[in-house]
Amino acid sequence: MTYPISAQTASEGAARDAFYMPNTEQFLLHTPVRERPYHIYVARPMQEAPPEGFPVIYLLDGNATFATTVETMRVQSRVPDKTGVHPAVIVGIGYPTNQPFDSTRFYDFTMPTPQEVLDALPVRNKEQPRPEVGGADALRTFIEETLKPRIERDYPINRCRQAIFGHSLGGLFVLQTLFTRPETFQTYIAGSPSVHWNKALLREQEEKFQASLPNLHKPLSLFMTFAELERNHPSHMSENMSELYDRLSQIPADKLRVKLHEFEGEGHITVLPALISRMLRLV
Repeated sequence: MTYPISAQTASEGAARDAFYMPNTEQFLLHTPVRERPYHIYVARPMQEAPPEGFPVIYLLDGNATFATTVETMRVQSRVPDKTGVHPAVIVGIGYPTNQPFDSTRFYDFTMPTPQEVLDALPVRNKEQPRPEVGGADALRTFIEETLKPRIERDYPINRCRQAIFGHSLGGLFVLQTLFTRPETFQTYIAGSPSVHWNKALLREQEEKFQASLPNLHKPLSLFMTFAELERNHPSHMSENMSELYDRLSQIPADKLRVKLHEFEGEGHITVLPALISRMLRLV
């Protein structure tokens, strides 16, 4: 069929409009302790909120993970009886950049680290200086004191069903948050966490967490994953995960429920879509 030129032009013009995701917003959120603001992405489900409010999932590396998570949630939550995925508010914590990752994440996701530990880490590019590190506590404070109140003001949130998701260095941040401020969230998802970054410090935090278990008021959930192709990674990621799981799985389930999953055939970056899909069923 041949269309008039005017119809073709209108159709082409419509097709060239900027793409947008329904029920989403984005804004910059400042904090006094850093010069650059965070770029925050938020998606609200299409469905009506239940009386107790929606569960909420906070995503680290929001530039890279927000859109995939929102579309996965939107598709799968339409038939929750088949998928096990229920509607939730999704909050991406990102940076004012068009790139999927920003070097600031090295500072935001790590604790202060001795120089000799940094020098022993695997280096991908020896020509580039290692980014500044040590800002994880400041990010945790920002999430708890600035971001959460803003989200809870604007969206119907169930504060008893809060989750945090991070991958790689973000996964390390998730583990350290569980160990140092366990009641900040109820569900923790750590994908391929960089345990090797400061293994001694993480073990110290883990021991303090285990000692504090009698003070936990409600059970927590931890989902840890790694990818099959990470088995030969110089960071020993899969071995670190197995060792950590063996210790944490000894904790009574009325305090901490732990799962460990390996994604067959995936690598450190290719695992993200599968990890996000699996993560949504647990939240």
